[in-house]
Amino acid sequence: MIDEVLRQVPAESTQQAVAYPSLFLLVALGSLVPVVPTGALVSTAAVVTLHQSSPFALLIVFAVASAAAFLGDLGLYWLGRRGVSSEHGSKWLEALTSRAAPERLAQAQRKLEEQSGTVLVLSRLVPAGRIPVMLACLLARMPLRRFARGDVPACLAWAATYQLIGILGGSLFPEPWEGVAAAIALTVLISGTPALWRRLRARTAG
Repeated sequence: MIDEVLRQVPAESTQQAVAYPSLFLLVALGSLVPVVPTGALVSTAAVVTLHQSSPFALLIVFAVASAAAFLGDLGLYWLGRRGVSSEHGSKWLEALTSRAAPERLAQAQRKLEEQSGTVLVLSRLVPAGRIPVMLACLLARMPLRRFARGDVPACLAWAATYQLIGILGGSLFPEPWEGVAAAIALTVLISGTPALWRRLRARTAG
């Protein structure tokens, strides 16, 4: 009886029932603990969805990714605020500080004073820009509610950008694995180019 019911459930529905929660958890975890390549995850999900599901499913991927990124950002910011208000700080604040280069932090603080709303949106689009801007917001003691208002469009723009990368990679190749490889390559290229450029400039200046 159970086997008959399972056979009647479309394979696509079963895959989506597993894929969407997994994407949400991984992106939220990657936003909370900045070691998971969340951009590559969203691009990969977009490629697979483009090849195996209906176009409407791409909207679900977008909604899941942006909501998970927002939840992860809020959780990390809340933990960071606890560290700022504590006399001894916290491991989360220390982790954020260790991942933000002093010059990037100083630049983020200057831009935050000039245009706080814009810099929050751009922080997720610029590779390695999220942590310095978040740390600058923490040091400026920006309220959680104000940070959340600026982070909503940032997460929406981030999810849309990396989903478009996945759609572009997936549309260029007939096989899903080829699209996934192309999307990951594009994501790595976009993420690594600024760091490589800074190193080249530092060597040239030295």
